[in-house]
Amino acid sequence: MTTEPRHLLVIGAQRCGTTYLSSLLEAHPDVAMARPARPEPKVFLSPEQSARGLAWYRDTYFAHASTEVLLGEKSTSYLEYPEAATRAAAMLGPAQIVALLRDPVDRAVSNWRFSQAHGLEERPLEQALRENLEGPRSWDPERTSVSPYAYLERGRYANDLQPWRAAFPDSTHVLFLAELAGSPSAVADVYASLGLDPDIRPQGIEHRINASDGAPPDLDPALVGQLREYFRASDARLRELVGRELPWPSG
Repeated sequence: MTTEPRHLLVIGAQRCGTTYLSSLLEAHPDVAMARPARPEPKVFLSPEQSARGLAWYRDTYFAHASTEVLLGEKSTSYLEYPEAATRAAAMLGPAQIVALLRDPVDRAVSNWRFSQAHGLEERPLEQALRENLEGPRSWDPERTSVSPYAYLERGRYANDLQPWRAAFPDSTHVLFLAELAGSPSAVADVYASLGLDPDIRPQGIEHRINASDGAPPDLDPALVGQLREYFRASDARLRELVGRELPWPSG
């Protein structure tokens, strides 16, 4: 009897190591990740694509799959769109959801570097962060699917996780980059949490998390304090949501 494959969505956040996580998942023989991986599928950002149904989704992104039991997609923009959770639940039914998160200050800096490298940001780092503390900056949705300037808003993870926890209450997993990168048993733990054989050892994967980041910048301590205060309430909600301490300074 053929077992119906299950579905997995890696939903973010951006600049948190999700490409590395996707590589670890694809290295497991029981997982097929969506192809092409770039650009990210982002099916559930679109009401038109979401309405095309499960058969279209599988034929379009998983035609290469054979005996794998888990079909996975990585689209980090999903985390920022509550309606994506509703659409995913309607199409996929029960599914595994993985959110990989990172120290929000480090993530903001990495996001700025990414935007600058792609010609989307011209302001110096500290200016961009200080201005973001004052409010959001307008952006062109014709150029990018999400704002390239949401350096701080994107790090208030608890707000964005709520719709996914509501749509997938028993299968939303929250991982932290510091744990994934820092523990030898972390990969096995991820596999086990998704119902996969945890004894598989992925081979040939270079451990590079946002390799373009380089050395961390020497930010003004006063600015760092303002950033930590900005995230304090959200970090407290996230700590309550996941039921454990966060692996970054959170007040």
